[in-house]
Amino acid sequence: MATVEGLDGLSLARLADAVGMSKSGLFAHFGSKEELQLATIDAASAMFDELVIEPAGKEAAGLPRLRAYVALFLQHVEEAIFPGGCFFVSAMSELDAQPGPARDGALAFSQRWLTLLARQVMDAQEAGELDPTADPSQIAFELNAYMVLGNMQFVATSDPAALDRVRRAVDSRVATLTI
Repeated sequence: MATVEGLDGLSLARLADAVGMSKSGLFAHFGSKEELQLATIDAASAMFDELVIEPAGKEAAGLPRLRAYVALFLQHVEEAIFPGGCFFVSAMSELDAQPGPARDGALAFSQRWLTLLARQVMDAQEAGELDPTADPSQIAFELNAYMVLGNMQFVATSDPAALDRVRRAVDSRVATLTI
């Protein structure tokens, strides 16, 4: 629901209807809308870790893991794990100008993701795979930008070509850095 209707669209009443529980039964689990939003962010983070970050972590550090992060991100979008695409792309689009704990939680996840990407660029540089003068944070930002735009276009059109463009863009950008 959150990726389609937004975190702000979540309410105990709507969720109770969707899962067939009473509103008071859900209230016992989530005392407020904010707690429901934060729990949703935590659940989405755990799912992303399970589907993207942990499997990619099995690859060798550096370029293989960086490529795995991208491939698994795109796979999770293409398989429509969330009907509105990547939960965190949706959440950040919705909450970017709304201060508060929900935005802070989504932003913290996004920063962690960028840090993971940058770390793999650094590892690839240290392994002699990528240009050592390139700025890892900038490269992570660029690769993530491709993924975010691909996610948005895929969700809007259901056209897998959007994700293929991401793959080509990532390959092209990495090729400019390969030693």
